[in-house]
Amino acid sequence: MTAQLIDGNALSKQLRAQVAERAAALKAQGVTPGLAVVLVGDNQASQVYVRNKVKACQDSGLHSVLEKYEADMSEAELLARVEALNNDPSIHGILVQLPLPAHIDAQKVIEAISPLKDVDGFHIASAGALMTGMPGFWPCTPYGCMKMLESIGYDLKGKHAVVIGRSNIVGKPMALMLLQKNATVTICHSGTRDLKAQTLQADVIVAAVGKRNVLTADMVKPGAVVLDVGMNRNDEGKLCGDVDFDGVREVASHITPVPGGVGPMTITMLLVNTLEAAERAAAGA
Repeated sequence: MTAQLIDGNALSKQLRAQVAERAAALKAQGVTPGLAVVLVGDNQASQVYVRNKVKACQDSGLHSVLEKYEADMSEAELLARVEALNNDPSIHGILVQLPLPAHIDAQKVIEAISPLKDVDGFHIASAGALMTGMPGFWPCTPYGCMKMLESIGYDLKGKHAVVIGRSNIVGKPMALMLLQKNATVTICHSGTRDLKAQTLQADVIVAAVGKRNVLTADMVKPGAVVLDVGMNRNDEGKLCGDVDFDGVREVASHITPVPGGVGPMTITMLLVNTLEAAERAAAGA
């Protein structure tokens, strides 16, 4: 068996076309969905991510504002900028690109963003909404993973899902989203004694630890669905994920590639969240 690829680029294209249609409908009502992206410092990877996010907004008919600041910006200054964006009616989503310089408390900045504009889904109110099944913004990467499972018509009810990784950005929210769809969920991490014993039971595996080859073919049950959230470099310097792709694709039924898998979906779900924030604001106006 050779696994079918779940193509994140192709699915992103479909979803972004829907975003553009809905954005056009809002514009006809006099509302242009707006995203503010705040970048502090000169982290090279962050600059690339931010550029891609801004371009995706523009391509989908959303208004985007990029605010760049020097690495020595004070925490108080950044919090003041966030507060100003909270009060700006033309901005529906606020994203402060992480990581922030060491002298700034990232959690304090995230909590300063209005939950109504928390399109990254990192605010404690967003986490609480996900935990309790209330409306809110889902973190973009796990949200993208759920859309990928949906795109192949995968019914999670009664399935065993294993999430490798317990970060607040991917692992924990991923587990909660899978749980909402009636999967039985196991979260594995650095303290897990026998990772292979867990993954061999899994119908769905989400690898999200940022470690090359954390999942190999001998750890995967034939026919399992494998989503690779990792972003690493191999010995040749090429982009790769957490999964031994060549090996695992011979065992799994479906697999996401890196690049071209979960990555594009993360940005797409940011657009979806921004659009939904604008729609909610328009409905409440």
